Amino acid sequence: MRARLVVTWLWASSSLLMAGGLAAQSTASAGAAPADPTNLELVGNRFPPLKWAQLNEQQKTMMRHVLDGPRTAPNGPFNVMLRAPLMGDYAQELAAQVRFNGTLPAPLREMAILMAARHWTAHYEWNAHKAAALTAGLNPDIVAAIAAGERPKSMQPNEAALHRFCAELLDTTRVADDTFAAAKAAFGEQGVTEIIFTLGYYSMVSMLLNVDEYPLPDGVQPELKPLAHAH
Repeated sequence: MRARLVVTWLWASSSLLMAGGLAAQSTASAGAAPADPTNLELVGNRFPPLKWAQLNEQQKTMMRHVLDGPRTAPNGPFNVMLRAPLMGDYAQELAAQVRFNGTLPAPLREMAILMAARHWTAHYEWNAHKAAALTAGLNPDIVAAIAAGERPKSMQPNEAALHRFCAELLDTTRVADDTFAAAKAAFGEQGVTEIIFTLGYYSMVSMLLNVDEYPLPDGVQPELKPLAHAH
């Protein structure tokens, strides 16, 4: 009887592993990975752009995971993340979950990302996600107010709840009971947690980009001005 149970367990385990492998292959084939992932076009400044031939196996694994996912190019923080590829690999997976698999509507997710970018005056992140926010349908007046470090004058109730939560957390490192209650009422506990993950990840990205002094695309000028409360 015990032997039969062991055989059954081994069969079930192998079936799950095979299913997981097929799912991963399906996800990879559906992603935007280039035909030749060795043609990296990374960008950097203080951290010089790396070429595929320079990467060790851990770095290559991380970059394959980046390219096998839903991203179209390894822009932004990934060149810096490659310097600590095991941490970078976990971070890029968190990024994919936050940006592509969360429950927050895209305009609200992008609004939270913009607030993190504004808090850190992260020019590249702001430039990239301003475009994403406007494409997702976020009101341009809200984007302009965030850029100026001001509270938008006109917001929908869920936008107001998100803005209040993000601003309070970024500015004071805490949120008041009524702020938390309003966010929970608007987004549920999962949504509130996703907002925190979003602010946390994109704050980390802002630090990576700011330390690198990551360049804006050619012809693009910084839009964000220093905030009065900046250190």
